[in-house]
Amino acid sequence: MDSVDEPRIDTTRPSIARVYDAFVGGKDNFEVDREVYRTLLDVAPEAAEVGRQCRAWLIRVVRFLSGQAGIDQFLDLGSGLPTAENTHQAAQRLNPDAHVVYVDNDPAVAAHGRALLEENDRTHFAVADLREPERILAHQAVVRNIDLSRPVGLIQCNTLHHVTDEDDPAGIMQRYLAALAPGSFAAISHLHNPGDGSEQADLAEESQRRFNAMMGSCFYRGHAEIRAMFGDLEMIDPGLTHLHAWWPDGPQLGPPSTGDHLLLGGVGRKN
Repeated sequence: MDSVDEPRIDTTRPSIARVYDAFVGGKDNFEVDREVYRTLLDVAPEAAEVGRQCRAWLIRVVRFLSGQAGIDQFLDLGSGLPTAENTHQAAQRLNPDAHVVYVDNDPAVAAHGRALLEENDRTHFAVADLREPERILAHQAVVRNIDLSRPVGLIQCNTLHHVTDEDDPAGIMQRYLAALAPGSFAAISHLHNPGDGSEQADLAEESQRRFNAMMGSCFYRGHAEIRAMFGDLEMIDPGLTHLHAWWPDGPQLGPPSTGDHLLLGGVGRKN
């Protein structure tokens, strides 16, 4: 098992990981996190359902990668708290030998990392910042458990919209992709602002304003900006699209809400 450092958890300030935990109905959050959650619900009442859609999208992606694509090693960046089904559970259900390395720098997530390590010897955790690709790829948890000469499934689920333009999220992704073997896949979901003066654009702008007033790091981006994060990867059908439209498990029973249009997701393959 890999060791996990456990930085101090600050319960007086909201945490991105714990706020997401509140959105998907988890219990590993505090009042300060729930205050952010309630504030965003005031803007977009359907945001809680959108949070659950994000997790459902991730599981569909992992099922595809572990099943049809034959991927047996995953690097889940900014993995967040282990609420509901997780990447390793979805992957190992189809391939019990699949290895998953979770990476996060949030102290609350690090505290749960040790529990994840105890589930089996194919689940690992690294305390690190996803903005530092070279450091992560050289981390012992990655070096020992992921063979970069073979295809990898790289996961960036709801992470890159917390990276500032100055930190260059597309550039960060290119550094990861350059290290991956041909046949690897990258999955990205990201908050979206269509920038067209529509109701969806207004909601994106107001949500971003409120989130940044409380957390200081949330950036809704346009389709082209998000697509650029995949670089020259071959996009898997249906391409970069709204999460509810990416290979849903069943038919859409009602029209998508305005909030359903706030996230885009896609999977690309390195040839």
